[in-house]
Amino acid sequence: MASSALISDMEAWKELKAHVEDIKKTHLRDLMNDAQRCQSMMVEFDGLLLDYSRQNATLATIEKLFKLAETANLKQKINQMFGGEPINSTENRSVLHVALRAPRDTVIQSDGKNVVPDVWKVLDKIQEFSERVRSGSWVGATGLPLKDVVAVGIGGSFLGPLFVHTALQTDPEAMNSASGRQLRFLANVDPIDVARNITGLNPETTLVVVVSKTFTTAETMLNARTLREWISAALGPSAVAKHMVAVSTNLALVEKFGIDPNNAFAFWDWVGGRYSVCSAVGVLPLSLQYGFPIVEKFLKGAASIDQHFYSAPHEKNIPVLLGLLSVWNVSFLGYPARAILPYSQALEKFAPHIQQVSMESNGKGVSIDGVPLPFEAGEIDFGEPGTNGQHSFYQLIHQGRIIPCDFIGVVKSQQPVNLKGEVVSNHDELMSNFFAQPDALAYGKTIEQLQKENVAEHLIPHKTFSGNRPSLSLLLPSLTAYNVGQLLAIYEHRVAVQGFVWGINSFDQWGVELGKSLATQVRKQLHASRTNDEPVQGFNFSTATLLKRYLEN
Repeated sequence: MASSALISDMEAWKELKAHVEDIKKTHLRDLMNDAQRCQSMMVEFDGLLLDYSRQNATLATIEKLFKLAETANLKQKINQMFGGEPINSTENRSVLHVALRAPRDTVIQSDGKNVVPDVWKVLDKIQEFSERVRSGSWVGATGLPLKDVVAVGIGGSFLGPLFVHTALQTDPEAMNSASGRQLRFLANVDPIDVARNITGLNPETTLVVVVSKTFTTAETMLNARTLREWISAALGPSAVAKHMVAVSTNLALVEKFGIDPNNAFAFWDWVGGRYSVCSAVGVLPLSLQYGFPIVEKFLKGAASIDQHFYSAPHEKNIPVLLGLLSVWNVSFLGYPARAILPYSQALEKFAPHIQQVSMESNGKGVSIDGVPLPFEAGEIDFGEPGTNGQHSFYQLIHQGRIIPCDFIGVVKSQQPVNLKGEVVSNHDELMSNFFAQPDALAYGKTIEQLQKENVAEHLIPHKTFSGNRPSLSLLLPSLTAYNVGQLLAIYEHRVAVQGFVWGINSFDQWGVELGKSLATQVRKQLHASRTNDEPVQGFNFSTATLLKRYLEN
């Protein structure tokens, strides 16, 4: 494609646009009767099973999507990413989160340098440090071992590590390794979040990990100063060096803060915040809680999907298929949202993490060349674990707006329960819903069926389900650290595929900056009004009125 051309100008895009009318004439009730079609829409890899047969798509649709991928140079763009080319063109950066979990002997270049040895240098340092803390050879200022960790960070420095921590909390192997330890995450600058995180903790046994690439993020650094004061007030200022470490690249500010630069763990500008869970951002706090061997299994799971994404043909490539189907649903069928529905409570923080990965990456209005898009890009992501979500927002999904759904299930529960006298185990009860809900969405319930059931005439409109609502099912063998790594990488690469096809830059986030700069003006006004009683000025009438009310109280 010419550099300024839009994908929507291409013949492959126009063919899909014309194809929408054919799909509107189909219903999933009929599509699901074609066993050959259904079989061809199932893909297995490394114990995972993807079933996308309940998408509003025929085999012809999928072929047209592959043609679109070819037109968008998808394979070439994937190769450029893995090759360390600066595909984040607005910041002139490589995009190499795959290097964070690459085997030690891999060669991945950025600016002519193999970055994998640098990655493993940090991983080895994390392993050595976390083992010292966990074994009790590193102790706090009063000689007590540090058994509690508070990780301070926001956005990508928080959501990914929290998702992984929550997923591992009930994995038997990880639980055993974390015995007697606590890991908490402080993200919100709201002092309530500080209070919740330090309640019940003893500064003498607490280690604080401050996660900020530049060591200048306003919310994170205020929270870090608050915890520094908490430690200093209890143990004296000299205790900070024993009780606080950093994940940062700005060693000068780390040292100025009072943290020994030797206890700073690096990451790189080719790691975007939302893609950084496999860097020291996530690996350090998770290793302190679970031990490095558990976290290494998580990294290996992600690496297995990286290799699959890089090498598998499109028709067998799970992230490619998921990405193309999302483009189909958003840009052609006009469904702007997607529900992420894991049937495992351990994955309760998965949807919040993917919200950021997806919406911060692909919430763009211009192409990578700065040309306004004549189509919508990006998805509105939300979700809750099943069966909780069923008793919350599934009503809308079944009988209101059409929202494509990702059902994520696990064959083997982390914590199985088998009660005597029950028809099925607790996990079987959960998974009964995992299998039933996609069919309920696909088939619906007709007027004729309701009449046969002798439903009262006036209730029939209320009990009719139109069906034909798309979903896909991803079945994992279990939910070990390895599987959690696989799931993370599948969704990271899915987002990249969407961006590559849409022709946008999925790896910058300029939209985050404007609100931050405006908050700086407000911060100055609050300081001036609080300290010098200066009047509120320089704001519009609405903001000025709200500020005055806030300052009055």
